[in-house]
Amino acid sequence: MPQYPHHDLEDLARQLEGCGDFRVLRRLVPRPTTPTPVDYSGRIGVIIDVETTGLDHTTDEVIELGMVAFRYSAADEITGVSGLFQSFHQPSIPIPAEVTKLTGITDEMVLGHTIDPTAVKSFVAAANIIIAHNANFDRKFAERAWPIFQHKPWACSMKEINWKHNGFTGAKLGYLLAEIGLFHEAHRAVDDCHALVELLARPLPGTEAATLAVLLAHARRKTLRVWAEHSPFELKDELKRRGYRWSDGSDGSPRAWHIDVGEELHEAEVAFLRDEIYQRDVEIRSQPLTAWERFSARVSG
Repeated sequence: MPQYPHHDLEDLARQLEGCGDFRVLRRLVPRPTTPTPVDYSGRIGVIIDVETTGLDHTTDEVIELGMVAFRYSAADEITGVSGLFQSFHQPSIPIPAEVTKLTGITDEMVLGHTIDPTAVKSFVAAANIIIAHNANFDRKFAERAWPIFQHKPWACSMKEINWKHNGFTGAKLGYLLAEIGLFHEAHRAVDDCHALVELLARPLPGTEAATLAVLLAHARRKTLRVWAEHSPFELKDELKRRGYRWSDGSDGSPRAWHIDVGEELHEAEVAFLRDEIYQRDVEIRSQPLTAWERFSARVSG
């Protein structure tokens, strides 16, 4: 296959895009890592991604941890990448075939490897925020393996940004990248972290703010988890349509439907349950949440 200089390929790409019949995806080039200045007094964020042997944080194990640290300003705009962390861990069982197919991680790659907890603690210690693209998954695994994550506020770039409202077709990381004209090696921890840095550093379409600023504004809000305990079974579809999720009670939470809403929507949500679901005046259980406990296994549900 003939080799072309990069500038020739870029010219071809622009020609394809210019005709209106093609879209060209460019490979994501990670932002360069630069040392944090000695006198730096700004903020540090850490993006985290874990690959695991399965979906159950109580029994499955982390097989890869990837992290990217970045600096951000008082305006919540990324100003530089500060550090990278990547490490494998050999689990107590062979890696399931479906996990290897998804991630490309084999038993041979993790053989003899462990993730140094002291190194993890050192990397995360200065962080003002931990960000994951599915914090409901990553936080539970991270807190179980490394307690320092219990003492940090978290944000979820998948759930705490309304991607569809801002012109995207979905919230999966690969889809988001494609819609800004990029692609990357998906499902490897540190590569996914680099991809999220790029998304957060860019302006969010339809706004004048950096995507990181939009995310952090949402993460800083207090929300309330509203529980629809003992709700009529025949109304479950109505709850699902409204955005309620089911908790099976296996983690100590109520066996019930629940939803997280902002403080400004709490009164209306309680009224909805009383008027439309229970059709009577009942006590509604509500649980306040902030970035310090949201998405944690320490919060039931």
